[in-house]
Amino acid sequence: RQIPVNLFQGPCSVSLRSHTCGELRPEHAGEKVALYGWVQYLRQDLFVILRDYSGLTQVLISQDDGSLKEKLGELTVESVVKVTGTVRRRPEGQENTNMPTGDIEVLAENLEVLNTCRKLPFEIKDFVKKSEALRMQYRYLDLRSTRMQQNLRLRSQLSMRMREYLCHQHGFVDVETPTLFKRTPGGAKEFLVPSREPGRFYSLPQSPQQFKQLLMVAGVDRYFQFARCYRDEGSKPDRQPEFTQVDIEMSFVEQAGVMALVEGLLQYSWPPELGGLSQPFPCITYSEAMRDYGSDKPDTRFHMKLVDISEVFVNTKIEFLKSALGQSEGSIQAICVPDGGRLFKSKDLEATIPATVQLVGILLFNHLIIYSGLDRLISLMVRAPSIRDVIAFPKSFRGHDLMSQAPDYVSEEDLKPYHISVTWPPAKTEEK
Repeated sequence: RQIPVNLFQGPCSVSLRSHTCGELRPEHAGEKVALYGWVQYLRQDLFVILRDYSGLTQVLISQDDGSLKEKLGELTVESVVKVTGTVRRRPEGQENTNMPTGDIEVLAENLEVLNTCRKLPFEIKDFVKKSEALRMQYRYLDLRSTRMQQNLRLRSQLSMRMREYLCHQHGFVDVETPTLFKRTPGGAKEFLVPSREPGRFYSLPQSPQQFKQLLMVAGVDRYFQFARCYRDEGSKPDRQPEFTQVDIEMSFVEQAGVMALVEGLLQYSWPPELGGLSQPFPCITYSEAMRDYGSDKPDTRFHMKLVDISEVFVNTKIEFLKSALGQSEGSIQAICVPDGGRLFKSKDLEATIPATVQLVGILLFNHLIIYSGLDRLISLMVRAPSIRDVIAFPKSFRGHDLMSQAPDYVSEEDLKPYHISVTWPPAKTEEK
């Protein structure tokens, strides 16, 4: 997927570069350019392949320029450099059809090394296999990869489209709710945050449920936010201790209105390269999903209900399943489960407040997500095996940040203001 790159030109440009490395084409031939990026390859003591988030550009180092040849000899892969020079067409027969910029190259006039790379724990290339633990430990390097650059930019573009749709087209108000809140027993386990008052703790909210209900009471009748949520639970490929959900609440609306809004939001923000989503989304009830598919996230693409599946295996019709799976790879299907929510009646306030109803599931590449999970939605869009591939700085399966080594031990001196002391289990004494 080619990322739009015309962000650096014009009288209001705030960048020192004239173009990105994925932008240059034959029509730029003859232009003087300034490129910044990372060294992807060094070839034949003659070429530097320069990379930034948008792509690659081949830079030719003239053999007649002794100063440039000397700098080329000192270059290392992944060093950060600035190149100025002239764009020209590649000689006939030397074009590279595998590169969007493969018809041109830049004849370097000056090369400036901004930062030299000495040694890396792994190569910054998408085809090089590396363990997830190593990627997370050196996340600032892993984020240089083409895949991670595209994932983060897709996430940014999707979020912007969602904001445009909700705010500009439907009058929603983006309200930030507190991260430090009061512990609410029940539901998912919450993280506690100590205060300087003895015995008193904050809690990191598992969702903004109470706040958004109160906003409805307060007259903010159309609220949303990209809410950070926290759950003191183990990580899975589609879950981690902190995550983002698109949280929406409305007053004075019926179920059909909520469904239409969410369907429109997905249609408006859905990346065009993934194909469109048909409307309206087909609906099944929760009881139908459990009865026919044995799951609240059914795969309905093959029209294979539980009663049919037994017959398939009895008659050993495995080839049908293989054929169906092959034909449906990459397909996108959206379904509604309109009875997945409930109403909350406030005891203290004279109001019945609709909860955010989990109305829409996206069935994509044999997975179902609840719409409010932004990380999960994007991971399915880009076919990532884990939501950690669409989060800039994720947590491991144990909920650890392998890059910063969090959570970490805190000294007794640092704990004193919070009136906390640690009682170490016998097996942990030596590790203290």
